[in-house]
Amino acid sequence: QVQLVESGGGLVQPGGSLRLSCAASGFTSDHYFIGWFRQAPGKEREGVSCISTSDGSTYYADSVKGRFTISRDNAKNTVYLQMNNLKPEDTDVYYCAAALFGARVWFSSYEYDYWGQGTQVTVSS
Repeated sequence: QVQLVESGGGLVQPGGSLRLSCAASGFTSDHYFIGWFRQAPGKEREGVSCISTSDGSTYYADSVKGRFTISRDNAKNTVYLQMNNLKPEDTDVYYCAAALFGARVWFSSYEYDYWGQGTQVTVSS
């Protein structure tokens, strides 16, 4: 059974940094996509970033390019999202998700098969 567990959220001041972790287990293949999404109450889930576990290809939303970095540690089955220069508009619940067979449209939540429980990120002074 696939499980995804996020951690690392919290409260940070504007301009600060946080690193989110997504620990994955239960996969029977080494080739899948892990995506990070975020969602505010009453809004659609937004794709933030994605990484391919097979070749390491990475993808970013324009709103986070240059500030966020996604990476993976295959030995630990963990994907990280390093978030720098955080802004108040980055405040959301962040979710990691797994697409077992890749994703043609990485930022579409419909491409993903499994989801974590989410972790709150709040950027405020």
